[in-house]
Amino acid sequence: MLNKAAGTRLENLWDKSLAQAMSEPERLLYRSNLLGSDKRITNYGGGNTSTKVMQEDPLSGDKVEVLWVKGSGGDVGTIRMDGFATLYLDKLKALKGIYRGVDFEDGMVGYLPHCTFNLNPRAASIDTPLHAYIPEKHVDHMHPDAIIAIAASENSKELTERIFGKEIGWLPWKRPGFELGLWLEKFCTENPDAKGVILESHGLFTWADTAEQCYETTLDVINRAIEWLERESAGKPAFGGPKHHTLDEAQRRSAAAALMPAIRGLVSEKAHMVGHFDDSEAVLEFVCSHDMDRLAALGTSCPDHFLRTKIRPLVVNFDPANPDIDAAVTGLKGALVRYRADYAGYYERCKHPDSPPMRNPNAVVYLVPGVGMITFAKDKATARISAEFYTNAINVMRGASTVSKYRGLPEKEAFDIEYWALEEAKLQRMPKPKSLAGRIALITGGAGGIGSATAERFLAEGACVVLTDIDADRLEKSRDNLADRYSQDTVRSVLMNVTDESAVDDAYAAAAVEYGGIDIVVSNAGIASSASIEETTLDLWNRNLSILSTGYFLVSRGAFKVLTRQAIGGSIIFIGSKNGLAASPGAAAYCTAKASELHLARCLALEGAPHGIRVNVVNPDAVLRGSKIWSGDWLKERADAYGKDISELEEHYRQRSLLKLSVLPEDIAEATYFLASDASSKSTGNIINVDAGNVQSFTR
Repeated sequence: MLNKAAGTRLENLWDKSLAQAMSEPERLLYRSNLLGSDKRITNYGGGNTSTKVMQEDPLSGDKVEVLWVKGSGGDVGTIRMDGFATLYLDKLKALKGIYRGVDFEDGMVGYLPHCTFNLNPRAASIDTPLHAYIPEKHVDHMHPDAIIAIAASENSKELTERIFGKEIGWLPWKRPGFELGLWLEKFCTENPDAKGVILESHGLFTWADTAEQCYETTLDVINRAIEWLERESAGKPAFGGPKHHTLDEAQRRSAAAALMPAIRGLVSEKAHMVGHFDDSEAVLEFVCSHDMDRLAALGTSCPDHFLRTKIRPLVVNFDPANPDIDAAVTGLKGALVRYRADYAGYYERCKHPDSPPMRNPNAVVYLVPGVGMITFAKDKATARISAEFYTNAINVMRGASTVSKYRGLPEKEAFDIEYWALEEAKLQRMPKPKSLAGRIALITGGAGGIGSATAERFLAEGACVVLTDIDADRLEKSRDNLADRYSQDTVRSVLMNVTDESAVDDAYAAAAVEYGGIDIVVSNAGIASSASIEETTLDLWNRNLSILSTGYFLVSRGAFKVLTRQAIGGSIIFIGSKNGLAASPGAAAYCTAKASELHLARCLALEGAPHGIRVNVVNPDAVLRGSKIWSGDWLKERADAYGKDISELEEHYRQRSLLKLSVLPEDIAEATYFLASDASSKSTGNIINVDAGNVQSFTR
């Protein structure tokens, strides 16, 4: 495959009429969001922007110069006004007087809060001095793939001069911090006509006197780099040309569905990980190329890249010309043992006496020839973003290796970023994970009241959820509702009939490709019918058994296949019914099917225990609200059976209960959450009745 363009030219999206009415800080926000909206300009969370503004000091009333700069941990594409740190510029400049040199630069971060303007609680980032000491009013620092391709080339200084002349300067690699801020100040003083500078193996700084000019300069510099790379790489094979052929989409997804649970099990020993699969064109071009192994081993170049992806990926031993996926799965354990040993060696070679302890030694990125890229991280968003970052790295390697020789960051420099005391402090400040963080749940009947309430309870505790149902419209609405209120990353939906063997298998494959596997299965798909035994047709009988017994069997069997491949345990919860324990008049088919669920759960608890798979049951009764079952004939049939009007039925059930309470979907969700969580880690084969008390369904 020939080298493709680094991308179409960046479009100038600046709206003069809109920006004209804004204040300077508002224009900074506007500029930041425009720049961050295009991943060719900067990656998620990467880069920062700033402006210097004259404002009234809240104490003295005097006009003072204030630096507005993206705060620590923010993302320019999604930042809002409260995401910017504000600092007195004169105080930032005064810090130069107490700076003791590069060996003490990390300590300068502790002085930044003393420079805070107007008690702004937003923490300033390590890049604050870089913006403060550039004299121009407006500064952009971005991580464009096209620029980093130049910055990561062996002769990056020469290439910068060739492309930009004196307009854009070049500085050698230097870890972000106070010292680099002084370097930038010195460069600006010595090169007053320069519009920016490329930082080796890092990114781009540009500046101007107005927000619009700064934005335009940033776009212009990146576009010139894109154009130059296109011209220089035209007709040349990317990554040495193709070595492997690409499997078709169905084969790629099938391979990913087999590999991801196996990888997940191997890397989730201490904490559950969530996966992401990427088979984009850029990824496939790289993983199928001659130079993939060599380039991947060199590691990434930009600090933002390897902080998200580790210094290098793991290449899975898989030949798409002879696609033996079972052999690839078998080989994963040994490959990860070697990767961990290599990572431990890297740590030992590079560590300092005061380095933090070695972190998780497992790979984040897994490259599979002919298939694509798999990433695993603590949550879905991080796994997805890690994939985005490695795609950035691929783009960088493509450009650099075509026009020059790609050079990864030296191992020691990479380590000093990865195990930087400031990065460690940031990790230590992170909130404690929620109880279901890293867990993946599949819920059948996910569009109904109990299913949706259970999904919401799981999402609130940090889980990813795959909703399944046969009602496409209700399923889509339920998914959209939950995704809007939680995250687009954490909710997926799959149309699935629990009585269709292939549909069940496909749903588990989809869950594996989307998230890496499964931890929790809630079997909740339901049906209800009411008829005297004389009026119970064979079709009605079989329909109840098919959905409530066979369906639960198929869903459980599929769960066991994934859970045993992962080998990290799991939890299966059946949503049963009071009628599984207590008979009801005119509902023989339903009661019999529900009773079979209870015994199936007991059998599965026996089989699952050696694998750490727990199987339990929640038995509801009369959950009328939000229930699809109760919106049909079942409502009238049960009312008739008890000689009640439909409007009287909920009150009838409430008064029938020992506690005289209505049972809601959220009540069932709470019991299901308990059985899914580690709070019930020593419980299996159990039944929890959530029926407000019914003596007939007491377990004996």
